[in-house]
Amino acid sequence: MLKNGQKTIRIMTAVLLMGFGGISGWGQPVTVEQWGVFEASFAGPAEGNPFADVELTAVFRQGEKTLTVSGFYDGDGIYRIRFSPPALGEWTYTTQSNRPELTGKTGTVKAVEPGKGNHGPVRVAHTFHFAYADGTPYRPIGTTCYAWIHQPMEIQEQTVKTLAESPFNKIRFCVFPKWYAYNRSEPLLYPFEGTPPSRWDFTRFNPAFFRHLEKRIQQLGEMGIEADLILFHPYDEGHWGFDRMPKEADDRYLRYVVARLAAFRNVWWSMANEFDFMDEKTPEDWDRFFQIVQRCDPYEHLRSIHNGTVLYNHTKPWVTHASIQNGSAVEDFGRAVLYRDVYVKPIVFDEVKYEGNLPQRWGNLSAEEMVYRFWEGTIAGTYVGHGETYLEPNDIIWWAKGGVLRGQSPPRIAFLRKILEEGPAEGLEPIDKWQNYPFAGKRGECYLGYFGRQSLSEWPFELHRAGLSEGMKFRVEVIDTWNMTITAVDGVFEVKKRDNYTFVDKAERTVPLPGRPYMAVRIRRVE
Repeated sequence: MLKNGQKTIRIMTAVLLMGFGGISGWGQPVTVEQWGVFEASFAGPAEGNPFADVELTAVFRQGEKTLTVSGFYDGDGIYRIRFSPPALGEWTYTTQSNRPELTGKTGTVKAVEPGKGNHGPVRVAHTFHFAYADGTPYRPIGTTCYAWIHQPMEIQEQTVKTLAESPFNKIRFCVFPKWYAYNRSEPLLYPFEGTPPSRWDFTRFNPAFFRHLEKRIQQLGEMGIEADLILFHPYDEGHWGFDRMPKEADDRYLRYVVARLAAFRNVWWSMANEFDFMDEKTPEDWDRFFQIVQRCDPYEHLRSIHNGTVLYNHTKPWVTHASIQNGSAVEDFGRAVLYRDVYVKPIVFDEVKYEGNLPQRWGNLSAEEMVYRFWEGTIAGTYVGHGETYLEPNDIIWWAKGGVLRGQSPPRIAFLRKILEEGPAEGLEPIDKWQNYPFAGKRGECYLGYFGRQSLSEWPFELHRAGLSEGMKFRVEVIDTWNMTITAVDGVFEVKKRDNYTFVDKAERTVPLPGRPYMAVRIRRVE
């Protein structure tokens, strides 16, 4: 056993981190929040290669429910098991190992009511949308910052500060460092033992690297931000060789990452960014990666894969939601909604190009265009992700390295997020997807319409018939999505049937608009 002083230090560290609690060897149950993180630590063999030679799991039981959790080696002869209790009450555990000194360790964990801000992991809800485990709606408003955890510490801390003040509740970033345009520098830490840049022992992980990754995931969780972890990517070009590891190294890496990180409630798994650009991998490899992650993760965190020019088959059962790169799809809500019809899962357009001024065509959207794409995706019943690529003298570009946001879209995205959070708990559904009808909402209750680039002076009040009956009454607000204003329209609109498809105001009233682009209307039923 470890010395008491070492135990005490671990507890003091644990209670500060995202509901962490726990230590092995004490008779009393350890208390941890539901969906928090319990950690048990054990002294074990340090000789040989513990990463490859030692197997450790624990079975957690509560009545008839059981969860098998993999442990991991954390260096210096220390093995850890992390558990996130999915239900309140006491859980007992027993360890199993191929080494006798790690076998048969037992303990009890008591899961108590979650604290403020702890709603559990995000799940798919209502087919096309998301909610936390406690049922609280979750609308992903994400950004991309691929290599921020690999930058100098001052830039990383600046990124954390920026995120805390941003509208984003999800961030996509890579486990491996990135060797790409505007990002050709060595990271502070590497995931494997070895000699940079390319002499690695893929059988030995670097615990310091993964502790740093965990710190950042915990910080994100404390801010209410989901960590959408990109497990593989092609932006290596053989410089480090992490994009072309042998099969057994890939699989061992996935098992280790899941063992270390699955207990954090804010983790999502993205198998890759632009998976089809990784020439060393086959379609069968990607299927296998999904299945390894699914099998090793007892908590069933969300799983996706991001495309370059070739789409993965997102209908496969191990894909929880479709992560799509396609800027043109969200230039038109009618194109965006087609992905829902094909995959029958939540659609997240994680990459729709970037607001910025790079010479590359994917990196020079205007802020107006970025906001426009968010709104088009929203009324398609899908979700859109942000990215920013403004040139900076030291190449500290948000999309790759983080730092500060320089664009004008984030406050407008925050404005949209507030509107979404005031919408139906089930999420926005397209009202009449087979027509050029730019409305989403909940039929008969609330509607959000977006007129995009049109500069209209008025809108004839017209609603699709579904969910309506004559005499229903509605109030209307005009939304300026760029100037971030909401203006109530005087009076109440009472509907009557006009034809087989349409209800209109009984007095044939119209809604006045200011003759500018990027306007929207919100319509809500009143008694």
